[in-house]
Amino acid sequence: MPDMSASVSLAMTHLAPLAKEVDENKVTPGVLGFIVFAAMALAVWALMKSMNRHMGKVKFKEPADPDAESAKTSADTEARQS
Repeated sequence: MPDMSASVSLAMTHLAPLAKEVDENKVTPGVLGFIVFAAMALAVWALMKSMNRHMGKVKFKEPADPDAESAKTSADTEARQS
C-alpha cells in the first residue's frame, strides 16, 4: 500500500495486532464507524431537543385583527337594524 500516508500507516500498525484474524475479503465499519455513527446520533438528538424547545415557544393563536373585528361588529349592527 504505497499510497497510504505515514499517519495512516502508523495507525494501521498499531490497530492490526488488536484483530485476532484479519480477513482481506471482509469489510466492516469497525470502531471508527461506531464512533462516527454515535456522534451523528448524538448530534441528531441534540438538534431534536433544541427544535422541541423552540417549537414550545411558538404561539400558534394569532392575535385578533382590530380592523376585522370592527368590520364584523359593524356588519352585525347593520344586520340587526334591517
